[in-house]
Amino acid sequence: MAKISVVARNKKRAKLIKRYDQKRRELKAKVIDPSASPEEVMEAFVKLQKLPRNASPVRYRNRCEVTGRGRGVLRRFGLGRNEFRSLAHQGMIVGVTKSSW
Repeated sequence: MAKISVVARNKKRAKLIKRYDQKRRELKAKVIDPSASPEEVMEAFVKLQKLPRNASPVRYRNRCEVTGRGRGVLRRFGLGRNEFRSLAHQGMIVGVTKSSW
């Protein structure tokens, strides 16, 4: 079980990412635009750097919805490997069965 503060911090990052998503896309498009003047590109870089650090999607971590575990998370289910396994054994996850060969 991850600390509650770490999970809360990650949720806060998710909100920030969502809030600044459009602005970040516009600034990045301006930086990449070949027809933009060097002054415009530099201005876009400066504005991009002034955005909050936690507004960057790279800083967001996929975490288990149940335990908050940050490693071994299956994206499709949003669960850590341990929780996924225990819920699959109980038959709580639809369409997942234990394989044997």
